[in-house]
Parts: sequence; C-alpha cells; structure tokens
Amino acid sequence: MLKDRDSSAIVAVSDIDRARSFYRDTLGLTVEGDGGPDMDGVLSFRTGATRLTVYASEYAGTNKANAVTFAMQGDLLETVQALRARGVVFEHYDLPGLSLNGDIHEAGPVKLAWFKDPDGNLIHLIEGM
Repeated sequence: MLKDRDSSAIVAVSDIDRARSFYRDTLGLTVEGDGGPDMDGVLSFRTGATRLTVYASEYAGTNKANAVTFAMQGDLLETVQALRARGVVFEHYDLPGLSLNGDIHEAGPVKLAWFKDPDGNLIHLIEGM
C-alpha cells in the first residue's frame, strides 16, 4: 500500500525562529516553505530529494530516539568537522559492536554520528549502509 510512496521526516520544536536558524544556518538546509497565513509555525526544508518539516509544538524534544537520519555519501568526516566548527556538539554512546573515533562511531564499514538540535531532537548521520 505505501511501499511506492515517498516519506519524509517531521520534527517538533519549541521555538520556530531558533529552529529556522539552526536548520538553515547551522545545518545549511534550504528553506522551501515558511508557513504562511494558514501554516504559521511550520517550516519545510529541502534535504536531497526529500523534505524535512519542522513545526512548533508543546511536545518538542520529548522523543528520545532518532528524529531525523541523513544518509551520507562518503563525506561523513568532513560534515562532522564542518558542523563541529559551527558549534554542533556530538553525542557519544557506549554501544556493543561500535568503536568511537573522534565524534564518529564505527562498526566495520558503517560509520555513524549523532547530535541534537536546540530542542534535544536527535539527528543521526550514517554512512556505509
């Protein structure tokens, strides 16, 4: 039923202006839709061939699992370095089968990195899957 449909991520935030700055300026995403009179408090960002929707909600930051995953294309290390230079702090986890190399977790050819947006939404970067 849904196997041939595109999907996208949606993230709740507490402050739409702060989120706009983080996702646009820190992560470098392009704003494609900025609410409007009928959709105040909603932003749409282009992410490759998909979209990331960010919306204001009183439940922002309550998800403790991955909120958004970005598939990297051989540029994970460079992306982590660029985000760190913009003030992003990466999460470090002690997980079975993973070793930590700087801010990047490794399991054979698979490389992973996690960081949080200003509301604590967990963003996951993955390469090699």
